[in-house]
Amino acid sequence: MTRARQLAREYWFELAIAGLGIAGMLELVVGRDTPGAPTVSLWFSVPAIGALVVPLLFRRRFPFAGPAAYFILAAALSYVDPVLVPFVGSLVLVGLAAAFVLGNMLSGPKAIAGLFISVGAVVIIVWEIPGSTASWLVFIPMRQAVAWAVGFILRERTEQAEAAEERAAQAEREREAAARVAVAEERSRIARELHDIVAHAVSVMVLQVGAIRHKLPVVLEEEKDALRGVEQAGRRALTEMRRLLAAMRREDEEAELVPQPGLDGLDSLLEEINRAGLPVELHVDGDPVPLPRGIDLSAYRIVQEGLTNALKHARASDADVTVRYLPDELEIEIRDNGQGSSTTDGLGHGLVGVRERVKIYGGEMSAGTANGGGFVLSTRLPLGVDER
Repeated sequence: MTRARQLAREYWFELAIAGLGIAGMLELVVGRDTPGAPTVSLWFSVPAIGALVVPLLFRRRFPFAGPAAYFILAAALSYVDPVLVPFVGSLVLVGLAAAFVLGNMLSGPKAIAGLFISVGAVVIIVWEIPGSTASWLVFIPMRQAVAWAVGFILRERTEQAEAAEERAAQAEREREAAARVAVAEERSRIARELHDIVAHAVSVMVLQVGAIRHKLPVVLEEEKDALRGVEQAGRRALTEMRRLLAAMRREDEEAELVPQPGLDGLDSLLEEINRAGLPVELHVDGDPVPLPRGIDLSAYRIVQEGLTNALKHARASDADVTVRYLPDELEIEIRDNGQGSSTTDGLGHGLVGVRERVKIYGGEMSAGTANGGGFVLSTRLPLGVDER
């Protein structure tokens, strides 16, 4: 039944035309002996009515030729029997539907041609009717012209709707492309920052290994050789990491010469935001503990991006930053009293960057309008035992 309903909704026009055609054939059979009935035999008139409506059943494949063929065949039948087409009342509705379809053509020239074909064919049919009057020649074709005009008006609305849909689809494609670019740029930015952290850790390990190697006595030559291999491997790794970083950095981007910030630099960040015009209060829950360098940097960037969005996009007049140190995770919440936040600051960062940073460490992020108004950005960063 569901499949049948779907077919009925999709092909309702064809089903209606087929039903009107069958009704017309039955009308000929039932009224063959009534006054004014067609003089041709049923063996001709019944198949002729069927042939007349068949082109309309293929209007999806032949949107212009189908309804145009209907009017051409109807005009031709009027020369065989002038009352055959006018006698069948259901063909009035078929003719109006065909005129509507011709007016609804997306091609303007074809729609205009359809007007002349439909009105011209009806004029011929009415002219051939015995005893036709001048009023018939005016008002009956006018009825077809009205049906065509309705289709033509709806055609313009259809074009506008399709154009609006296409613009919306294009805008959605552009948004998706911009989002992919923003994610790629932010991942590259995060990778460059993490490179500094890893490079620093490897440098420290290389220096420590070298110091230990020099302090070993001569009798431990094998151990010194092993440490020398570790030191050389570390130096090669640093060289490859520098090359990778150079490949990731954009041509117009300069290397950062200052240490990467962490949560211990929040006071300076909040002072800058305050000077920019957004008063911010910092709340710290729990006892601060040393954090893994990558999480420490990401936590700082999350606060930085959240406050930047509140300052630039949310039109907020104050904000609160809450940092919670829990046994197995770090929670950060940025709350403002503005009107909402943007997903990006135009440079590929913003909430896109926050989401990527949280994803790297398997955390969770939520952002949206608060119940009492304003905007809330909340993140959770897991702290594994091995990282602490």
